[in-house]
Amino acid sequence: MAKNSVLGAKKYFLILGDIFILYFSLWLTLIIRYGDKYDNELWLRHLWPFTLVFLVWLVIFYIDDLYELNLRQGLANILSRIIRDILIGGILAIIFFYLGENRLFAIKPQTVLLINGGIAVISIYLWHIAFDSFIKLSKTNSLVIIGFNPLIQEVIEEIKKRPQLGFQLKHIIIEDNNINIPDNLKSVTIYDHFENLKNICLNNKINTIVSNIHPRDNNSLSKSLFDCLPLQINFFDIANFYEKITGKIPVTTIEQIWFLENLEESNKKFYERTKRVFDLILSFILFTLSLPFIPLIALIIKLSSKGKVFFTQIRVGKNGQTFKVIKFRTMFENAETNGPQWATTNDSRITKVGRLLRKTRIDEIPQLLNIIKNEMSIIGPRPERPEFIEQLQNQIPFYKERLLIKPGLTGWAQVAGPSYGGSKEESLEKLQYDLFYIKNRSLTLDLSILLKTIRIVLSRQGQ
Repeated sequence: MAKNSVLGAKKYFLILGDIFILYFSLWLTLIIRYGDKYDNELWLRHLWPFTLVFLVWLVIFYIDDLYELNLRQGLANILSRIIRDILIGGILAIIFFYLGENRLFAIKPQTVLLINGGIAVISIYLWHIAFDSFIKLSKTNSLVIIGFNPLIQEVIEEIKKRPQLGFQLKHIIIEDNNINIPDNLKSVTIYDHFENLKNICLNNKINTIVSNIHPRDNNSLSKSLFDCLPLQINFFDIANFYEKITGKIPVTTIEQIWFLENLEESNKKFYERTKRVFDLILSFILFTLSLPFIPLIALIIKLSSKGKVFFTQIRVGKNGQTFKVIKFRTMFENAETNGPQWATTNDSRITKVGRLLRKTRIDEIPQLLNIIKNEMSIIGPRPERPEFIEQLQNQIPFYKERLLIKPGLTGWAQVAGPSYGGSKEESLEKLQYDLFYIKNRSLTLDLSILLKTIRIVLSRQGQ
């Protein structure tokens, strides 16, 4: 039974729709602007300059999470983001057309750009309304869940919160009627033997089965799932399904065999080499661009509080190797007189200047030297302190497995997870994001994380 992407096809369909609409809006704009004077030559003269503009708009949409279906928050929020993104892209387009006029092209498309931006806002918004409505009405994935535990309850809550995922829970099937089921789920719970699974699927037109019980552990379930093969139903174990809809690995439900089955490190060699080249190029560029500002940043830090400009600390890297990380100092001097402490929201140890440096990620510029020295990467789990590693590995299963790859300047947990790991619960959630990244890391995912990091920096959401 295929384990296809739950959101991937819908996301790409939404993006393709935006691409079509952008070019359609350009065609309609030229018709409105030039009327009877419109011809193919006029279209071609505008085509490639606006293709670059549209590419920028699409990147901005992506950075602003407009294509993250599990993060969409109502039509008013979508409209405000589309308007904001088109305005930002429009400003960049004005600069592009000003610099490129009579050099790269021979058009002055100020009026065209203005009309096109207005049409694009309306058209893309209507398209997104239609898309969301279609997903909610179609409920394309009728779902049966086998078994019940707290993780399944969490999955059900995620599905209810995010109707755009397209799942509709039809039934929960369990054999043991002694399992405690919440009152709000009793109406969809069936206490039955797995032999009737095929009939249940046929009667309810089920196309997705999620199981908390591994078929190898239950012969009756294994046979029933095999009988469902002609129905072309997608089958997921609970861990894989949870991963696909949340972007996290459910650490408390996996075992050592999960790492052996899912971490295909031999297939990552080309990726790791390419990533290292990417790390060196990008870190050199960013460090070179930052050099003129480093003296100014240093002066501001010195004037704002006593202490050194740079802050160094031992962190744990790949395979447990320690290294000395370097950052701009953001805390008051002697901030840890009582020993190592977690950083927290509104931490009183952080200076006013330090708070700004953290929100904009400027404090992490010196870590580019750690990347050049091959101690870190641009993308990866955040490097943690040895004291916290020792503490958390005794509290959280597989915590040290986040050290299988180099730590990063930014990462999946930083753009998708909680702000701080200042508690066991937040550290557990960050680990689940880190393991997702370790399993699924690729150049595509790295680019996505990098773009989301840009959004966090520009919106000053860093911590």
